[in-house]
Amino acid sequence: MTAHITPDEVFERCPRITPHLLGLGKVSNNVEVPTLIQHLVKLRVSQLNHCGFCQVMHAAEARADGESQVRLDVLPAWREAPCFNAKEQAALAWAEAVTLIAAQPDVSLAFSQLTSQFNNQAIVELTTVILEINSWNRIAVGFNFTPEVEGVHASA
Repeated sequence: MTAHITPDEVFERCPRITPHLLGLGKVSNNVEVPTLIQHLVKLRVSQLNHCGFCQVMHAAEARADGESQVRLDVLPAWREAPCFNAKEQAALAWAEAVTLIAAQPDVSLAFSQLTSQFNNQAIVELTTVILEINSWNRIAVGFNFTPEVEGVHASA
């Protein structure tokens, strides 16, 4: 598959995209939204949005920051997997609710779970991370950005 418009061309034609989206998702230093939770949220949202480009990128970033491959493998089944703590589960439930909002998930239930784990500042900051990755996913999927998967080739 080839890109409808290449990433280089997209960002050359609209250079404000990158700094604005990165700024949107930059969590303040004094806020308790751990980096590994941010990675899990970005990867899970990318899975929900079927964005292979972002899934490859965020799985690699998570591994580089110490996330285990086993947890990444079971991320789509995070509700059943015993390896995610209450804070991670609340963040993932919120990410799914905000991402799948058109499907009318129980946003109030997800928010209730979130408030038991995060203060309002962290909730707002986490939400901006979710907004950022949803935006990147729409750019990558819309323009058909192809992930680079090293060492793996399609079989016949």
